[in-house]
Amino acid sequence: MSVMAAPESTPVWVNTARCKACDVCVSLCPAGVLVMVPAPGSTLGSMIEVAEPAACIGCRDCELHCPDFAIYVAERGEFKFAKLTDEAKARAEAVKQNGYRKLSA
Repeated sequence: MSVMAAPESTPVWVNTARCKACDVCVSLCPAGVLVMVPAPGSTLGSMIEVAEPAACIGCRDCELHCPDFAIYVAERGEFKFAKLTDEAKARAEAVKQNGYRKLSA
């Protein structure tokens, strides 16, 4: 099996055709990169969105724990990942407190 190449300038991406929106990836993201957004046509009424791609630290927790193999993280050689900042930690906590939903601007 070949390794999937990342879309250009993208640290993390979701195959929405495979994703059942279980929110496991969102719950594990330490930087608040991923959120759930309403998607009436999906199985559970919501879908994953990469809301803060520039904040991705490349930890791969989302990819490694996805039960549907629907989320992918770029290889270190393909993308320069961010460092985990206090702002990112606060965003992750806010997303969790908001029921994994996208935060209002």
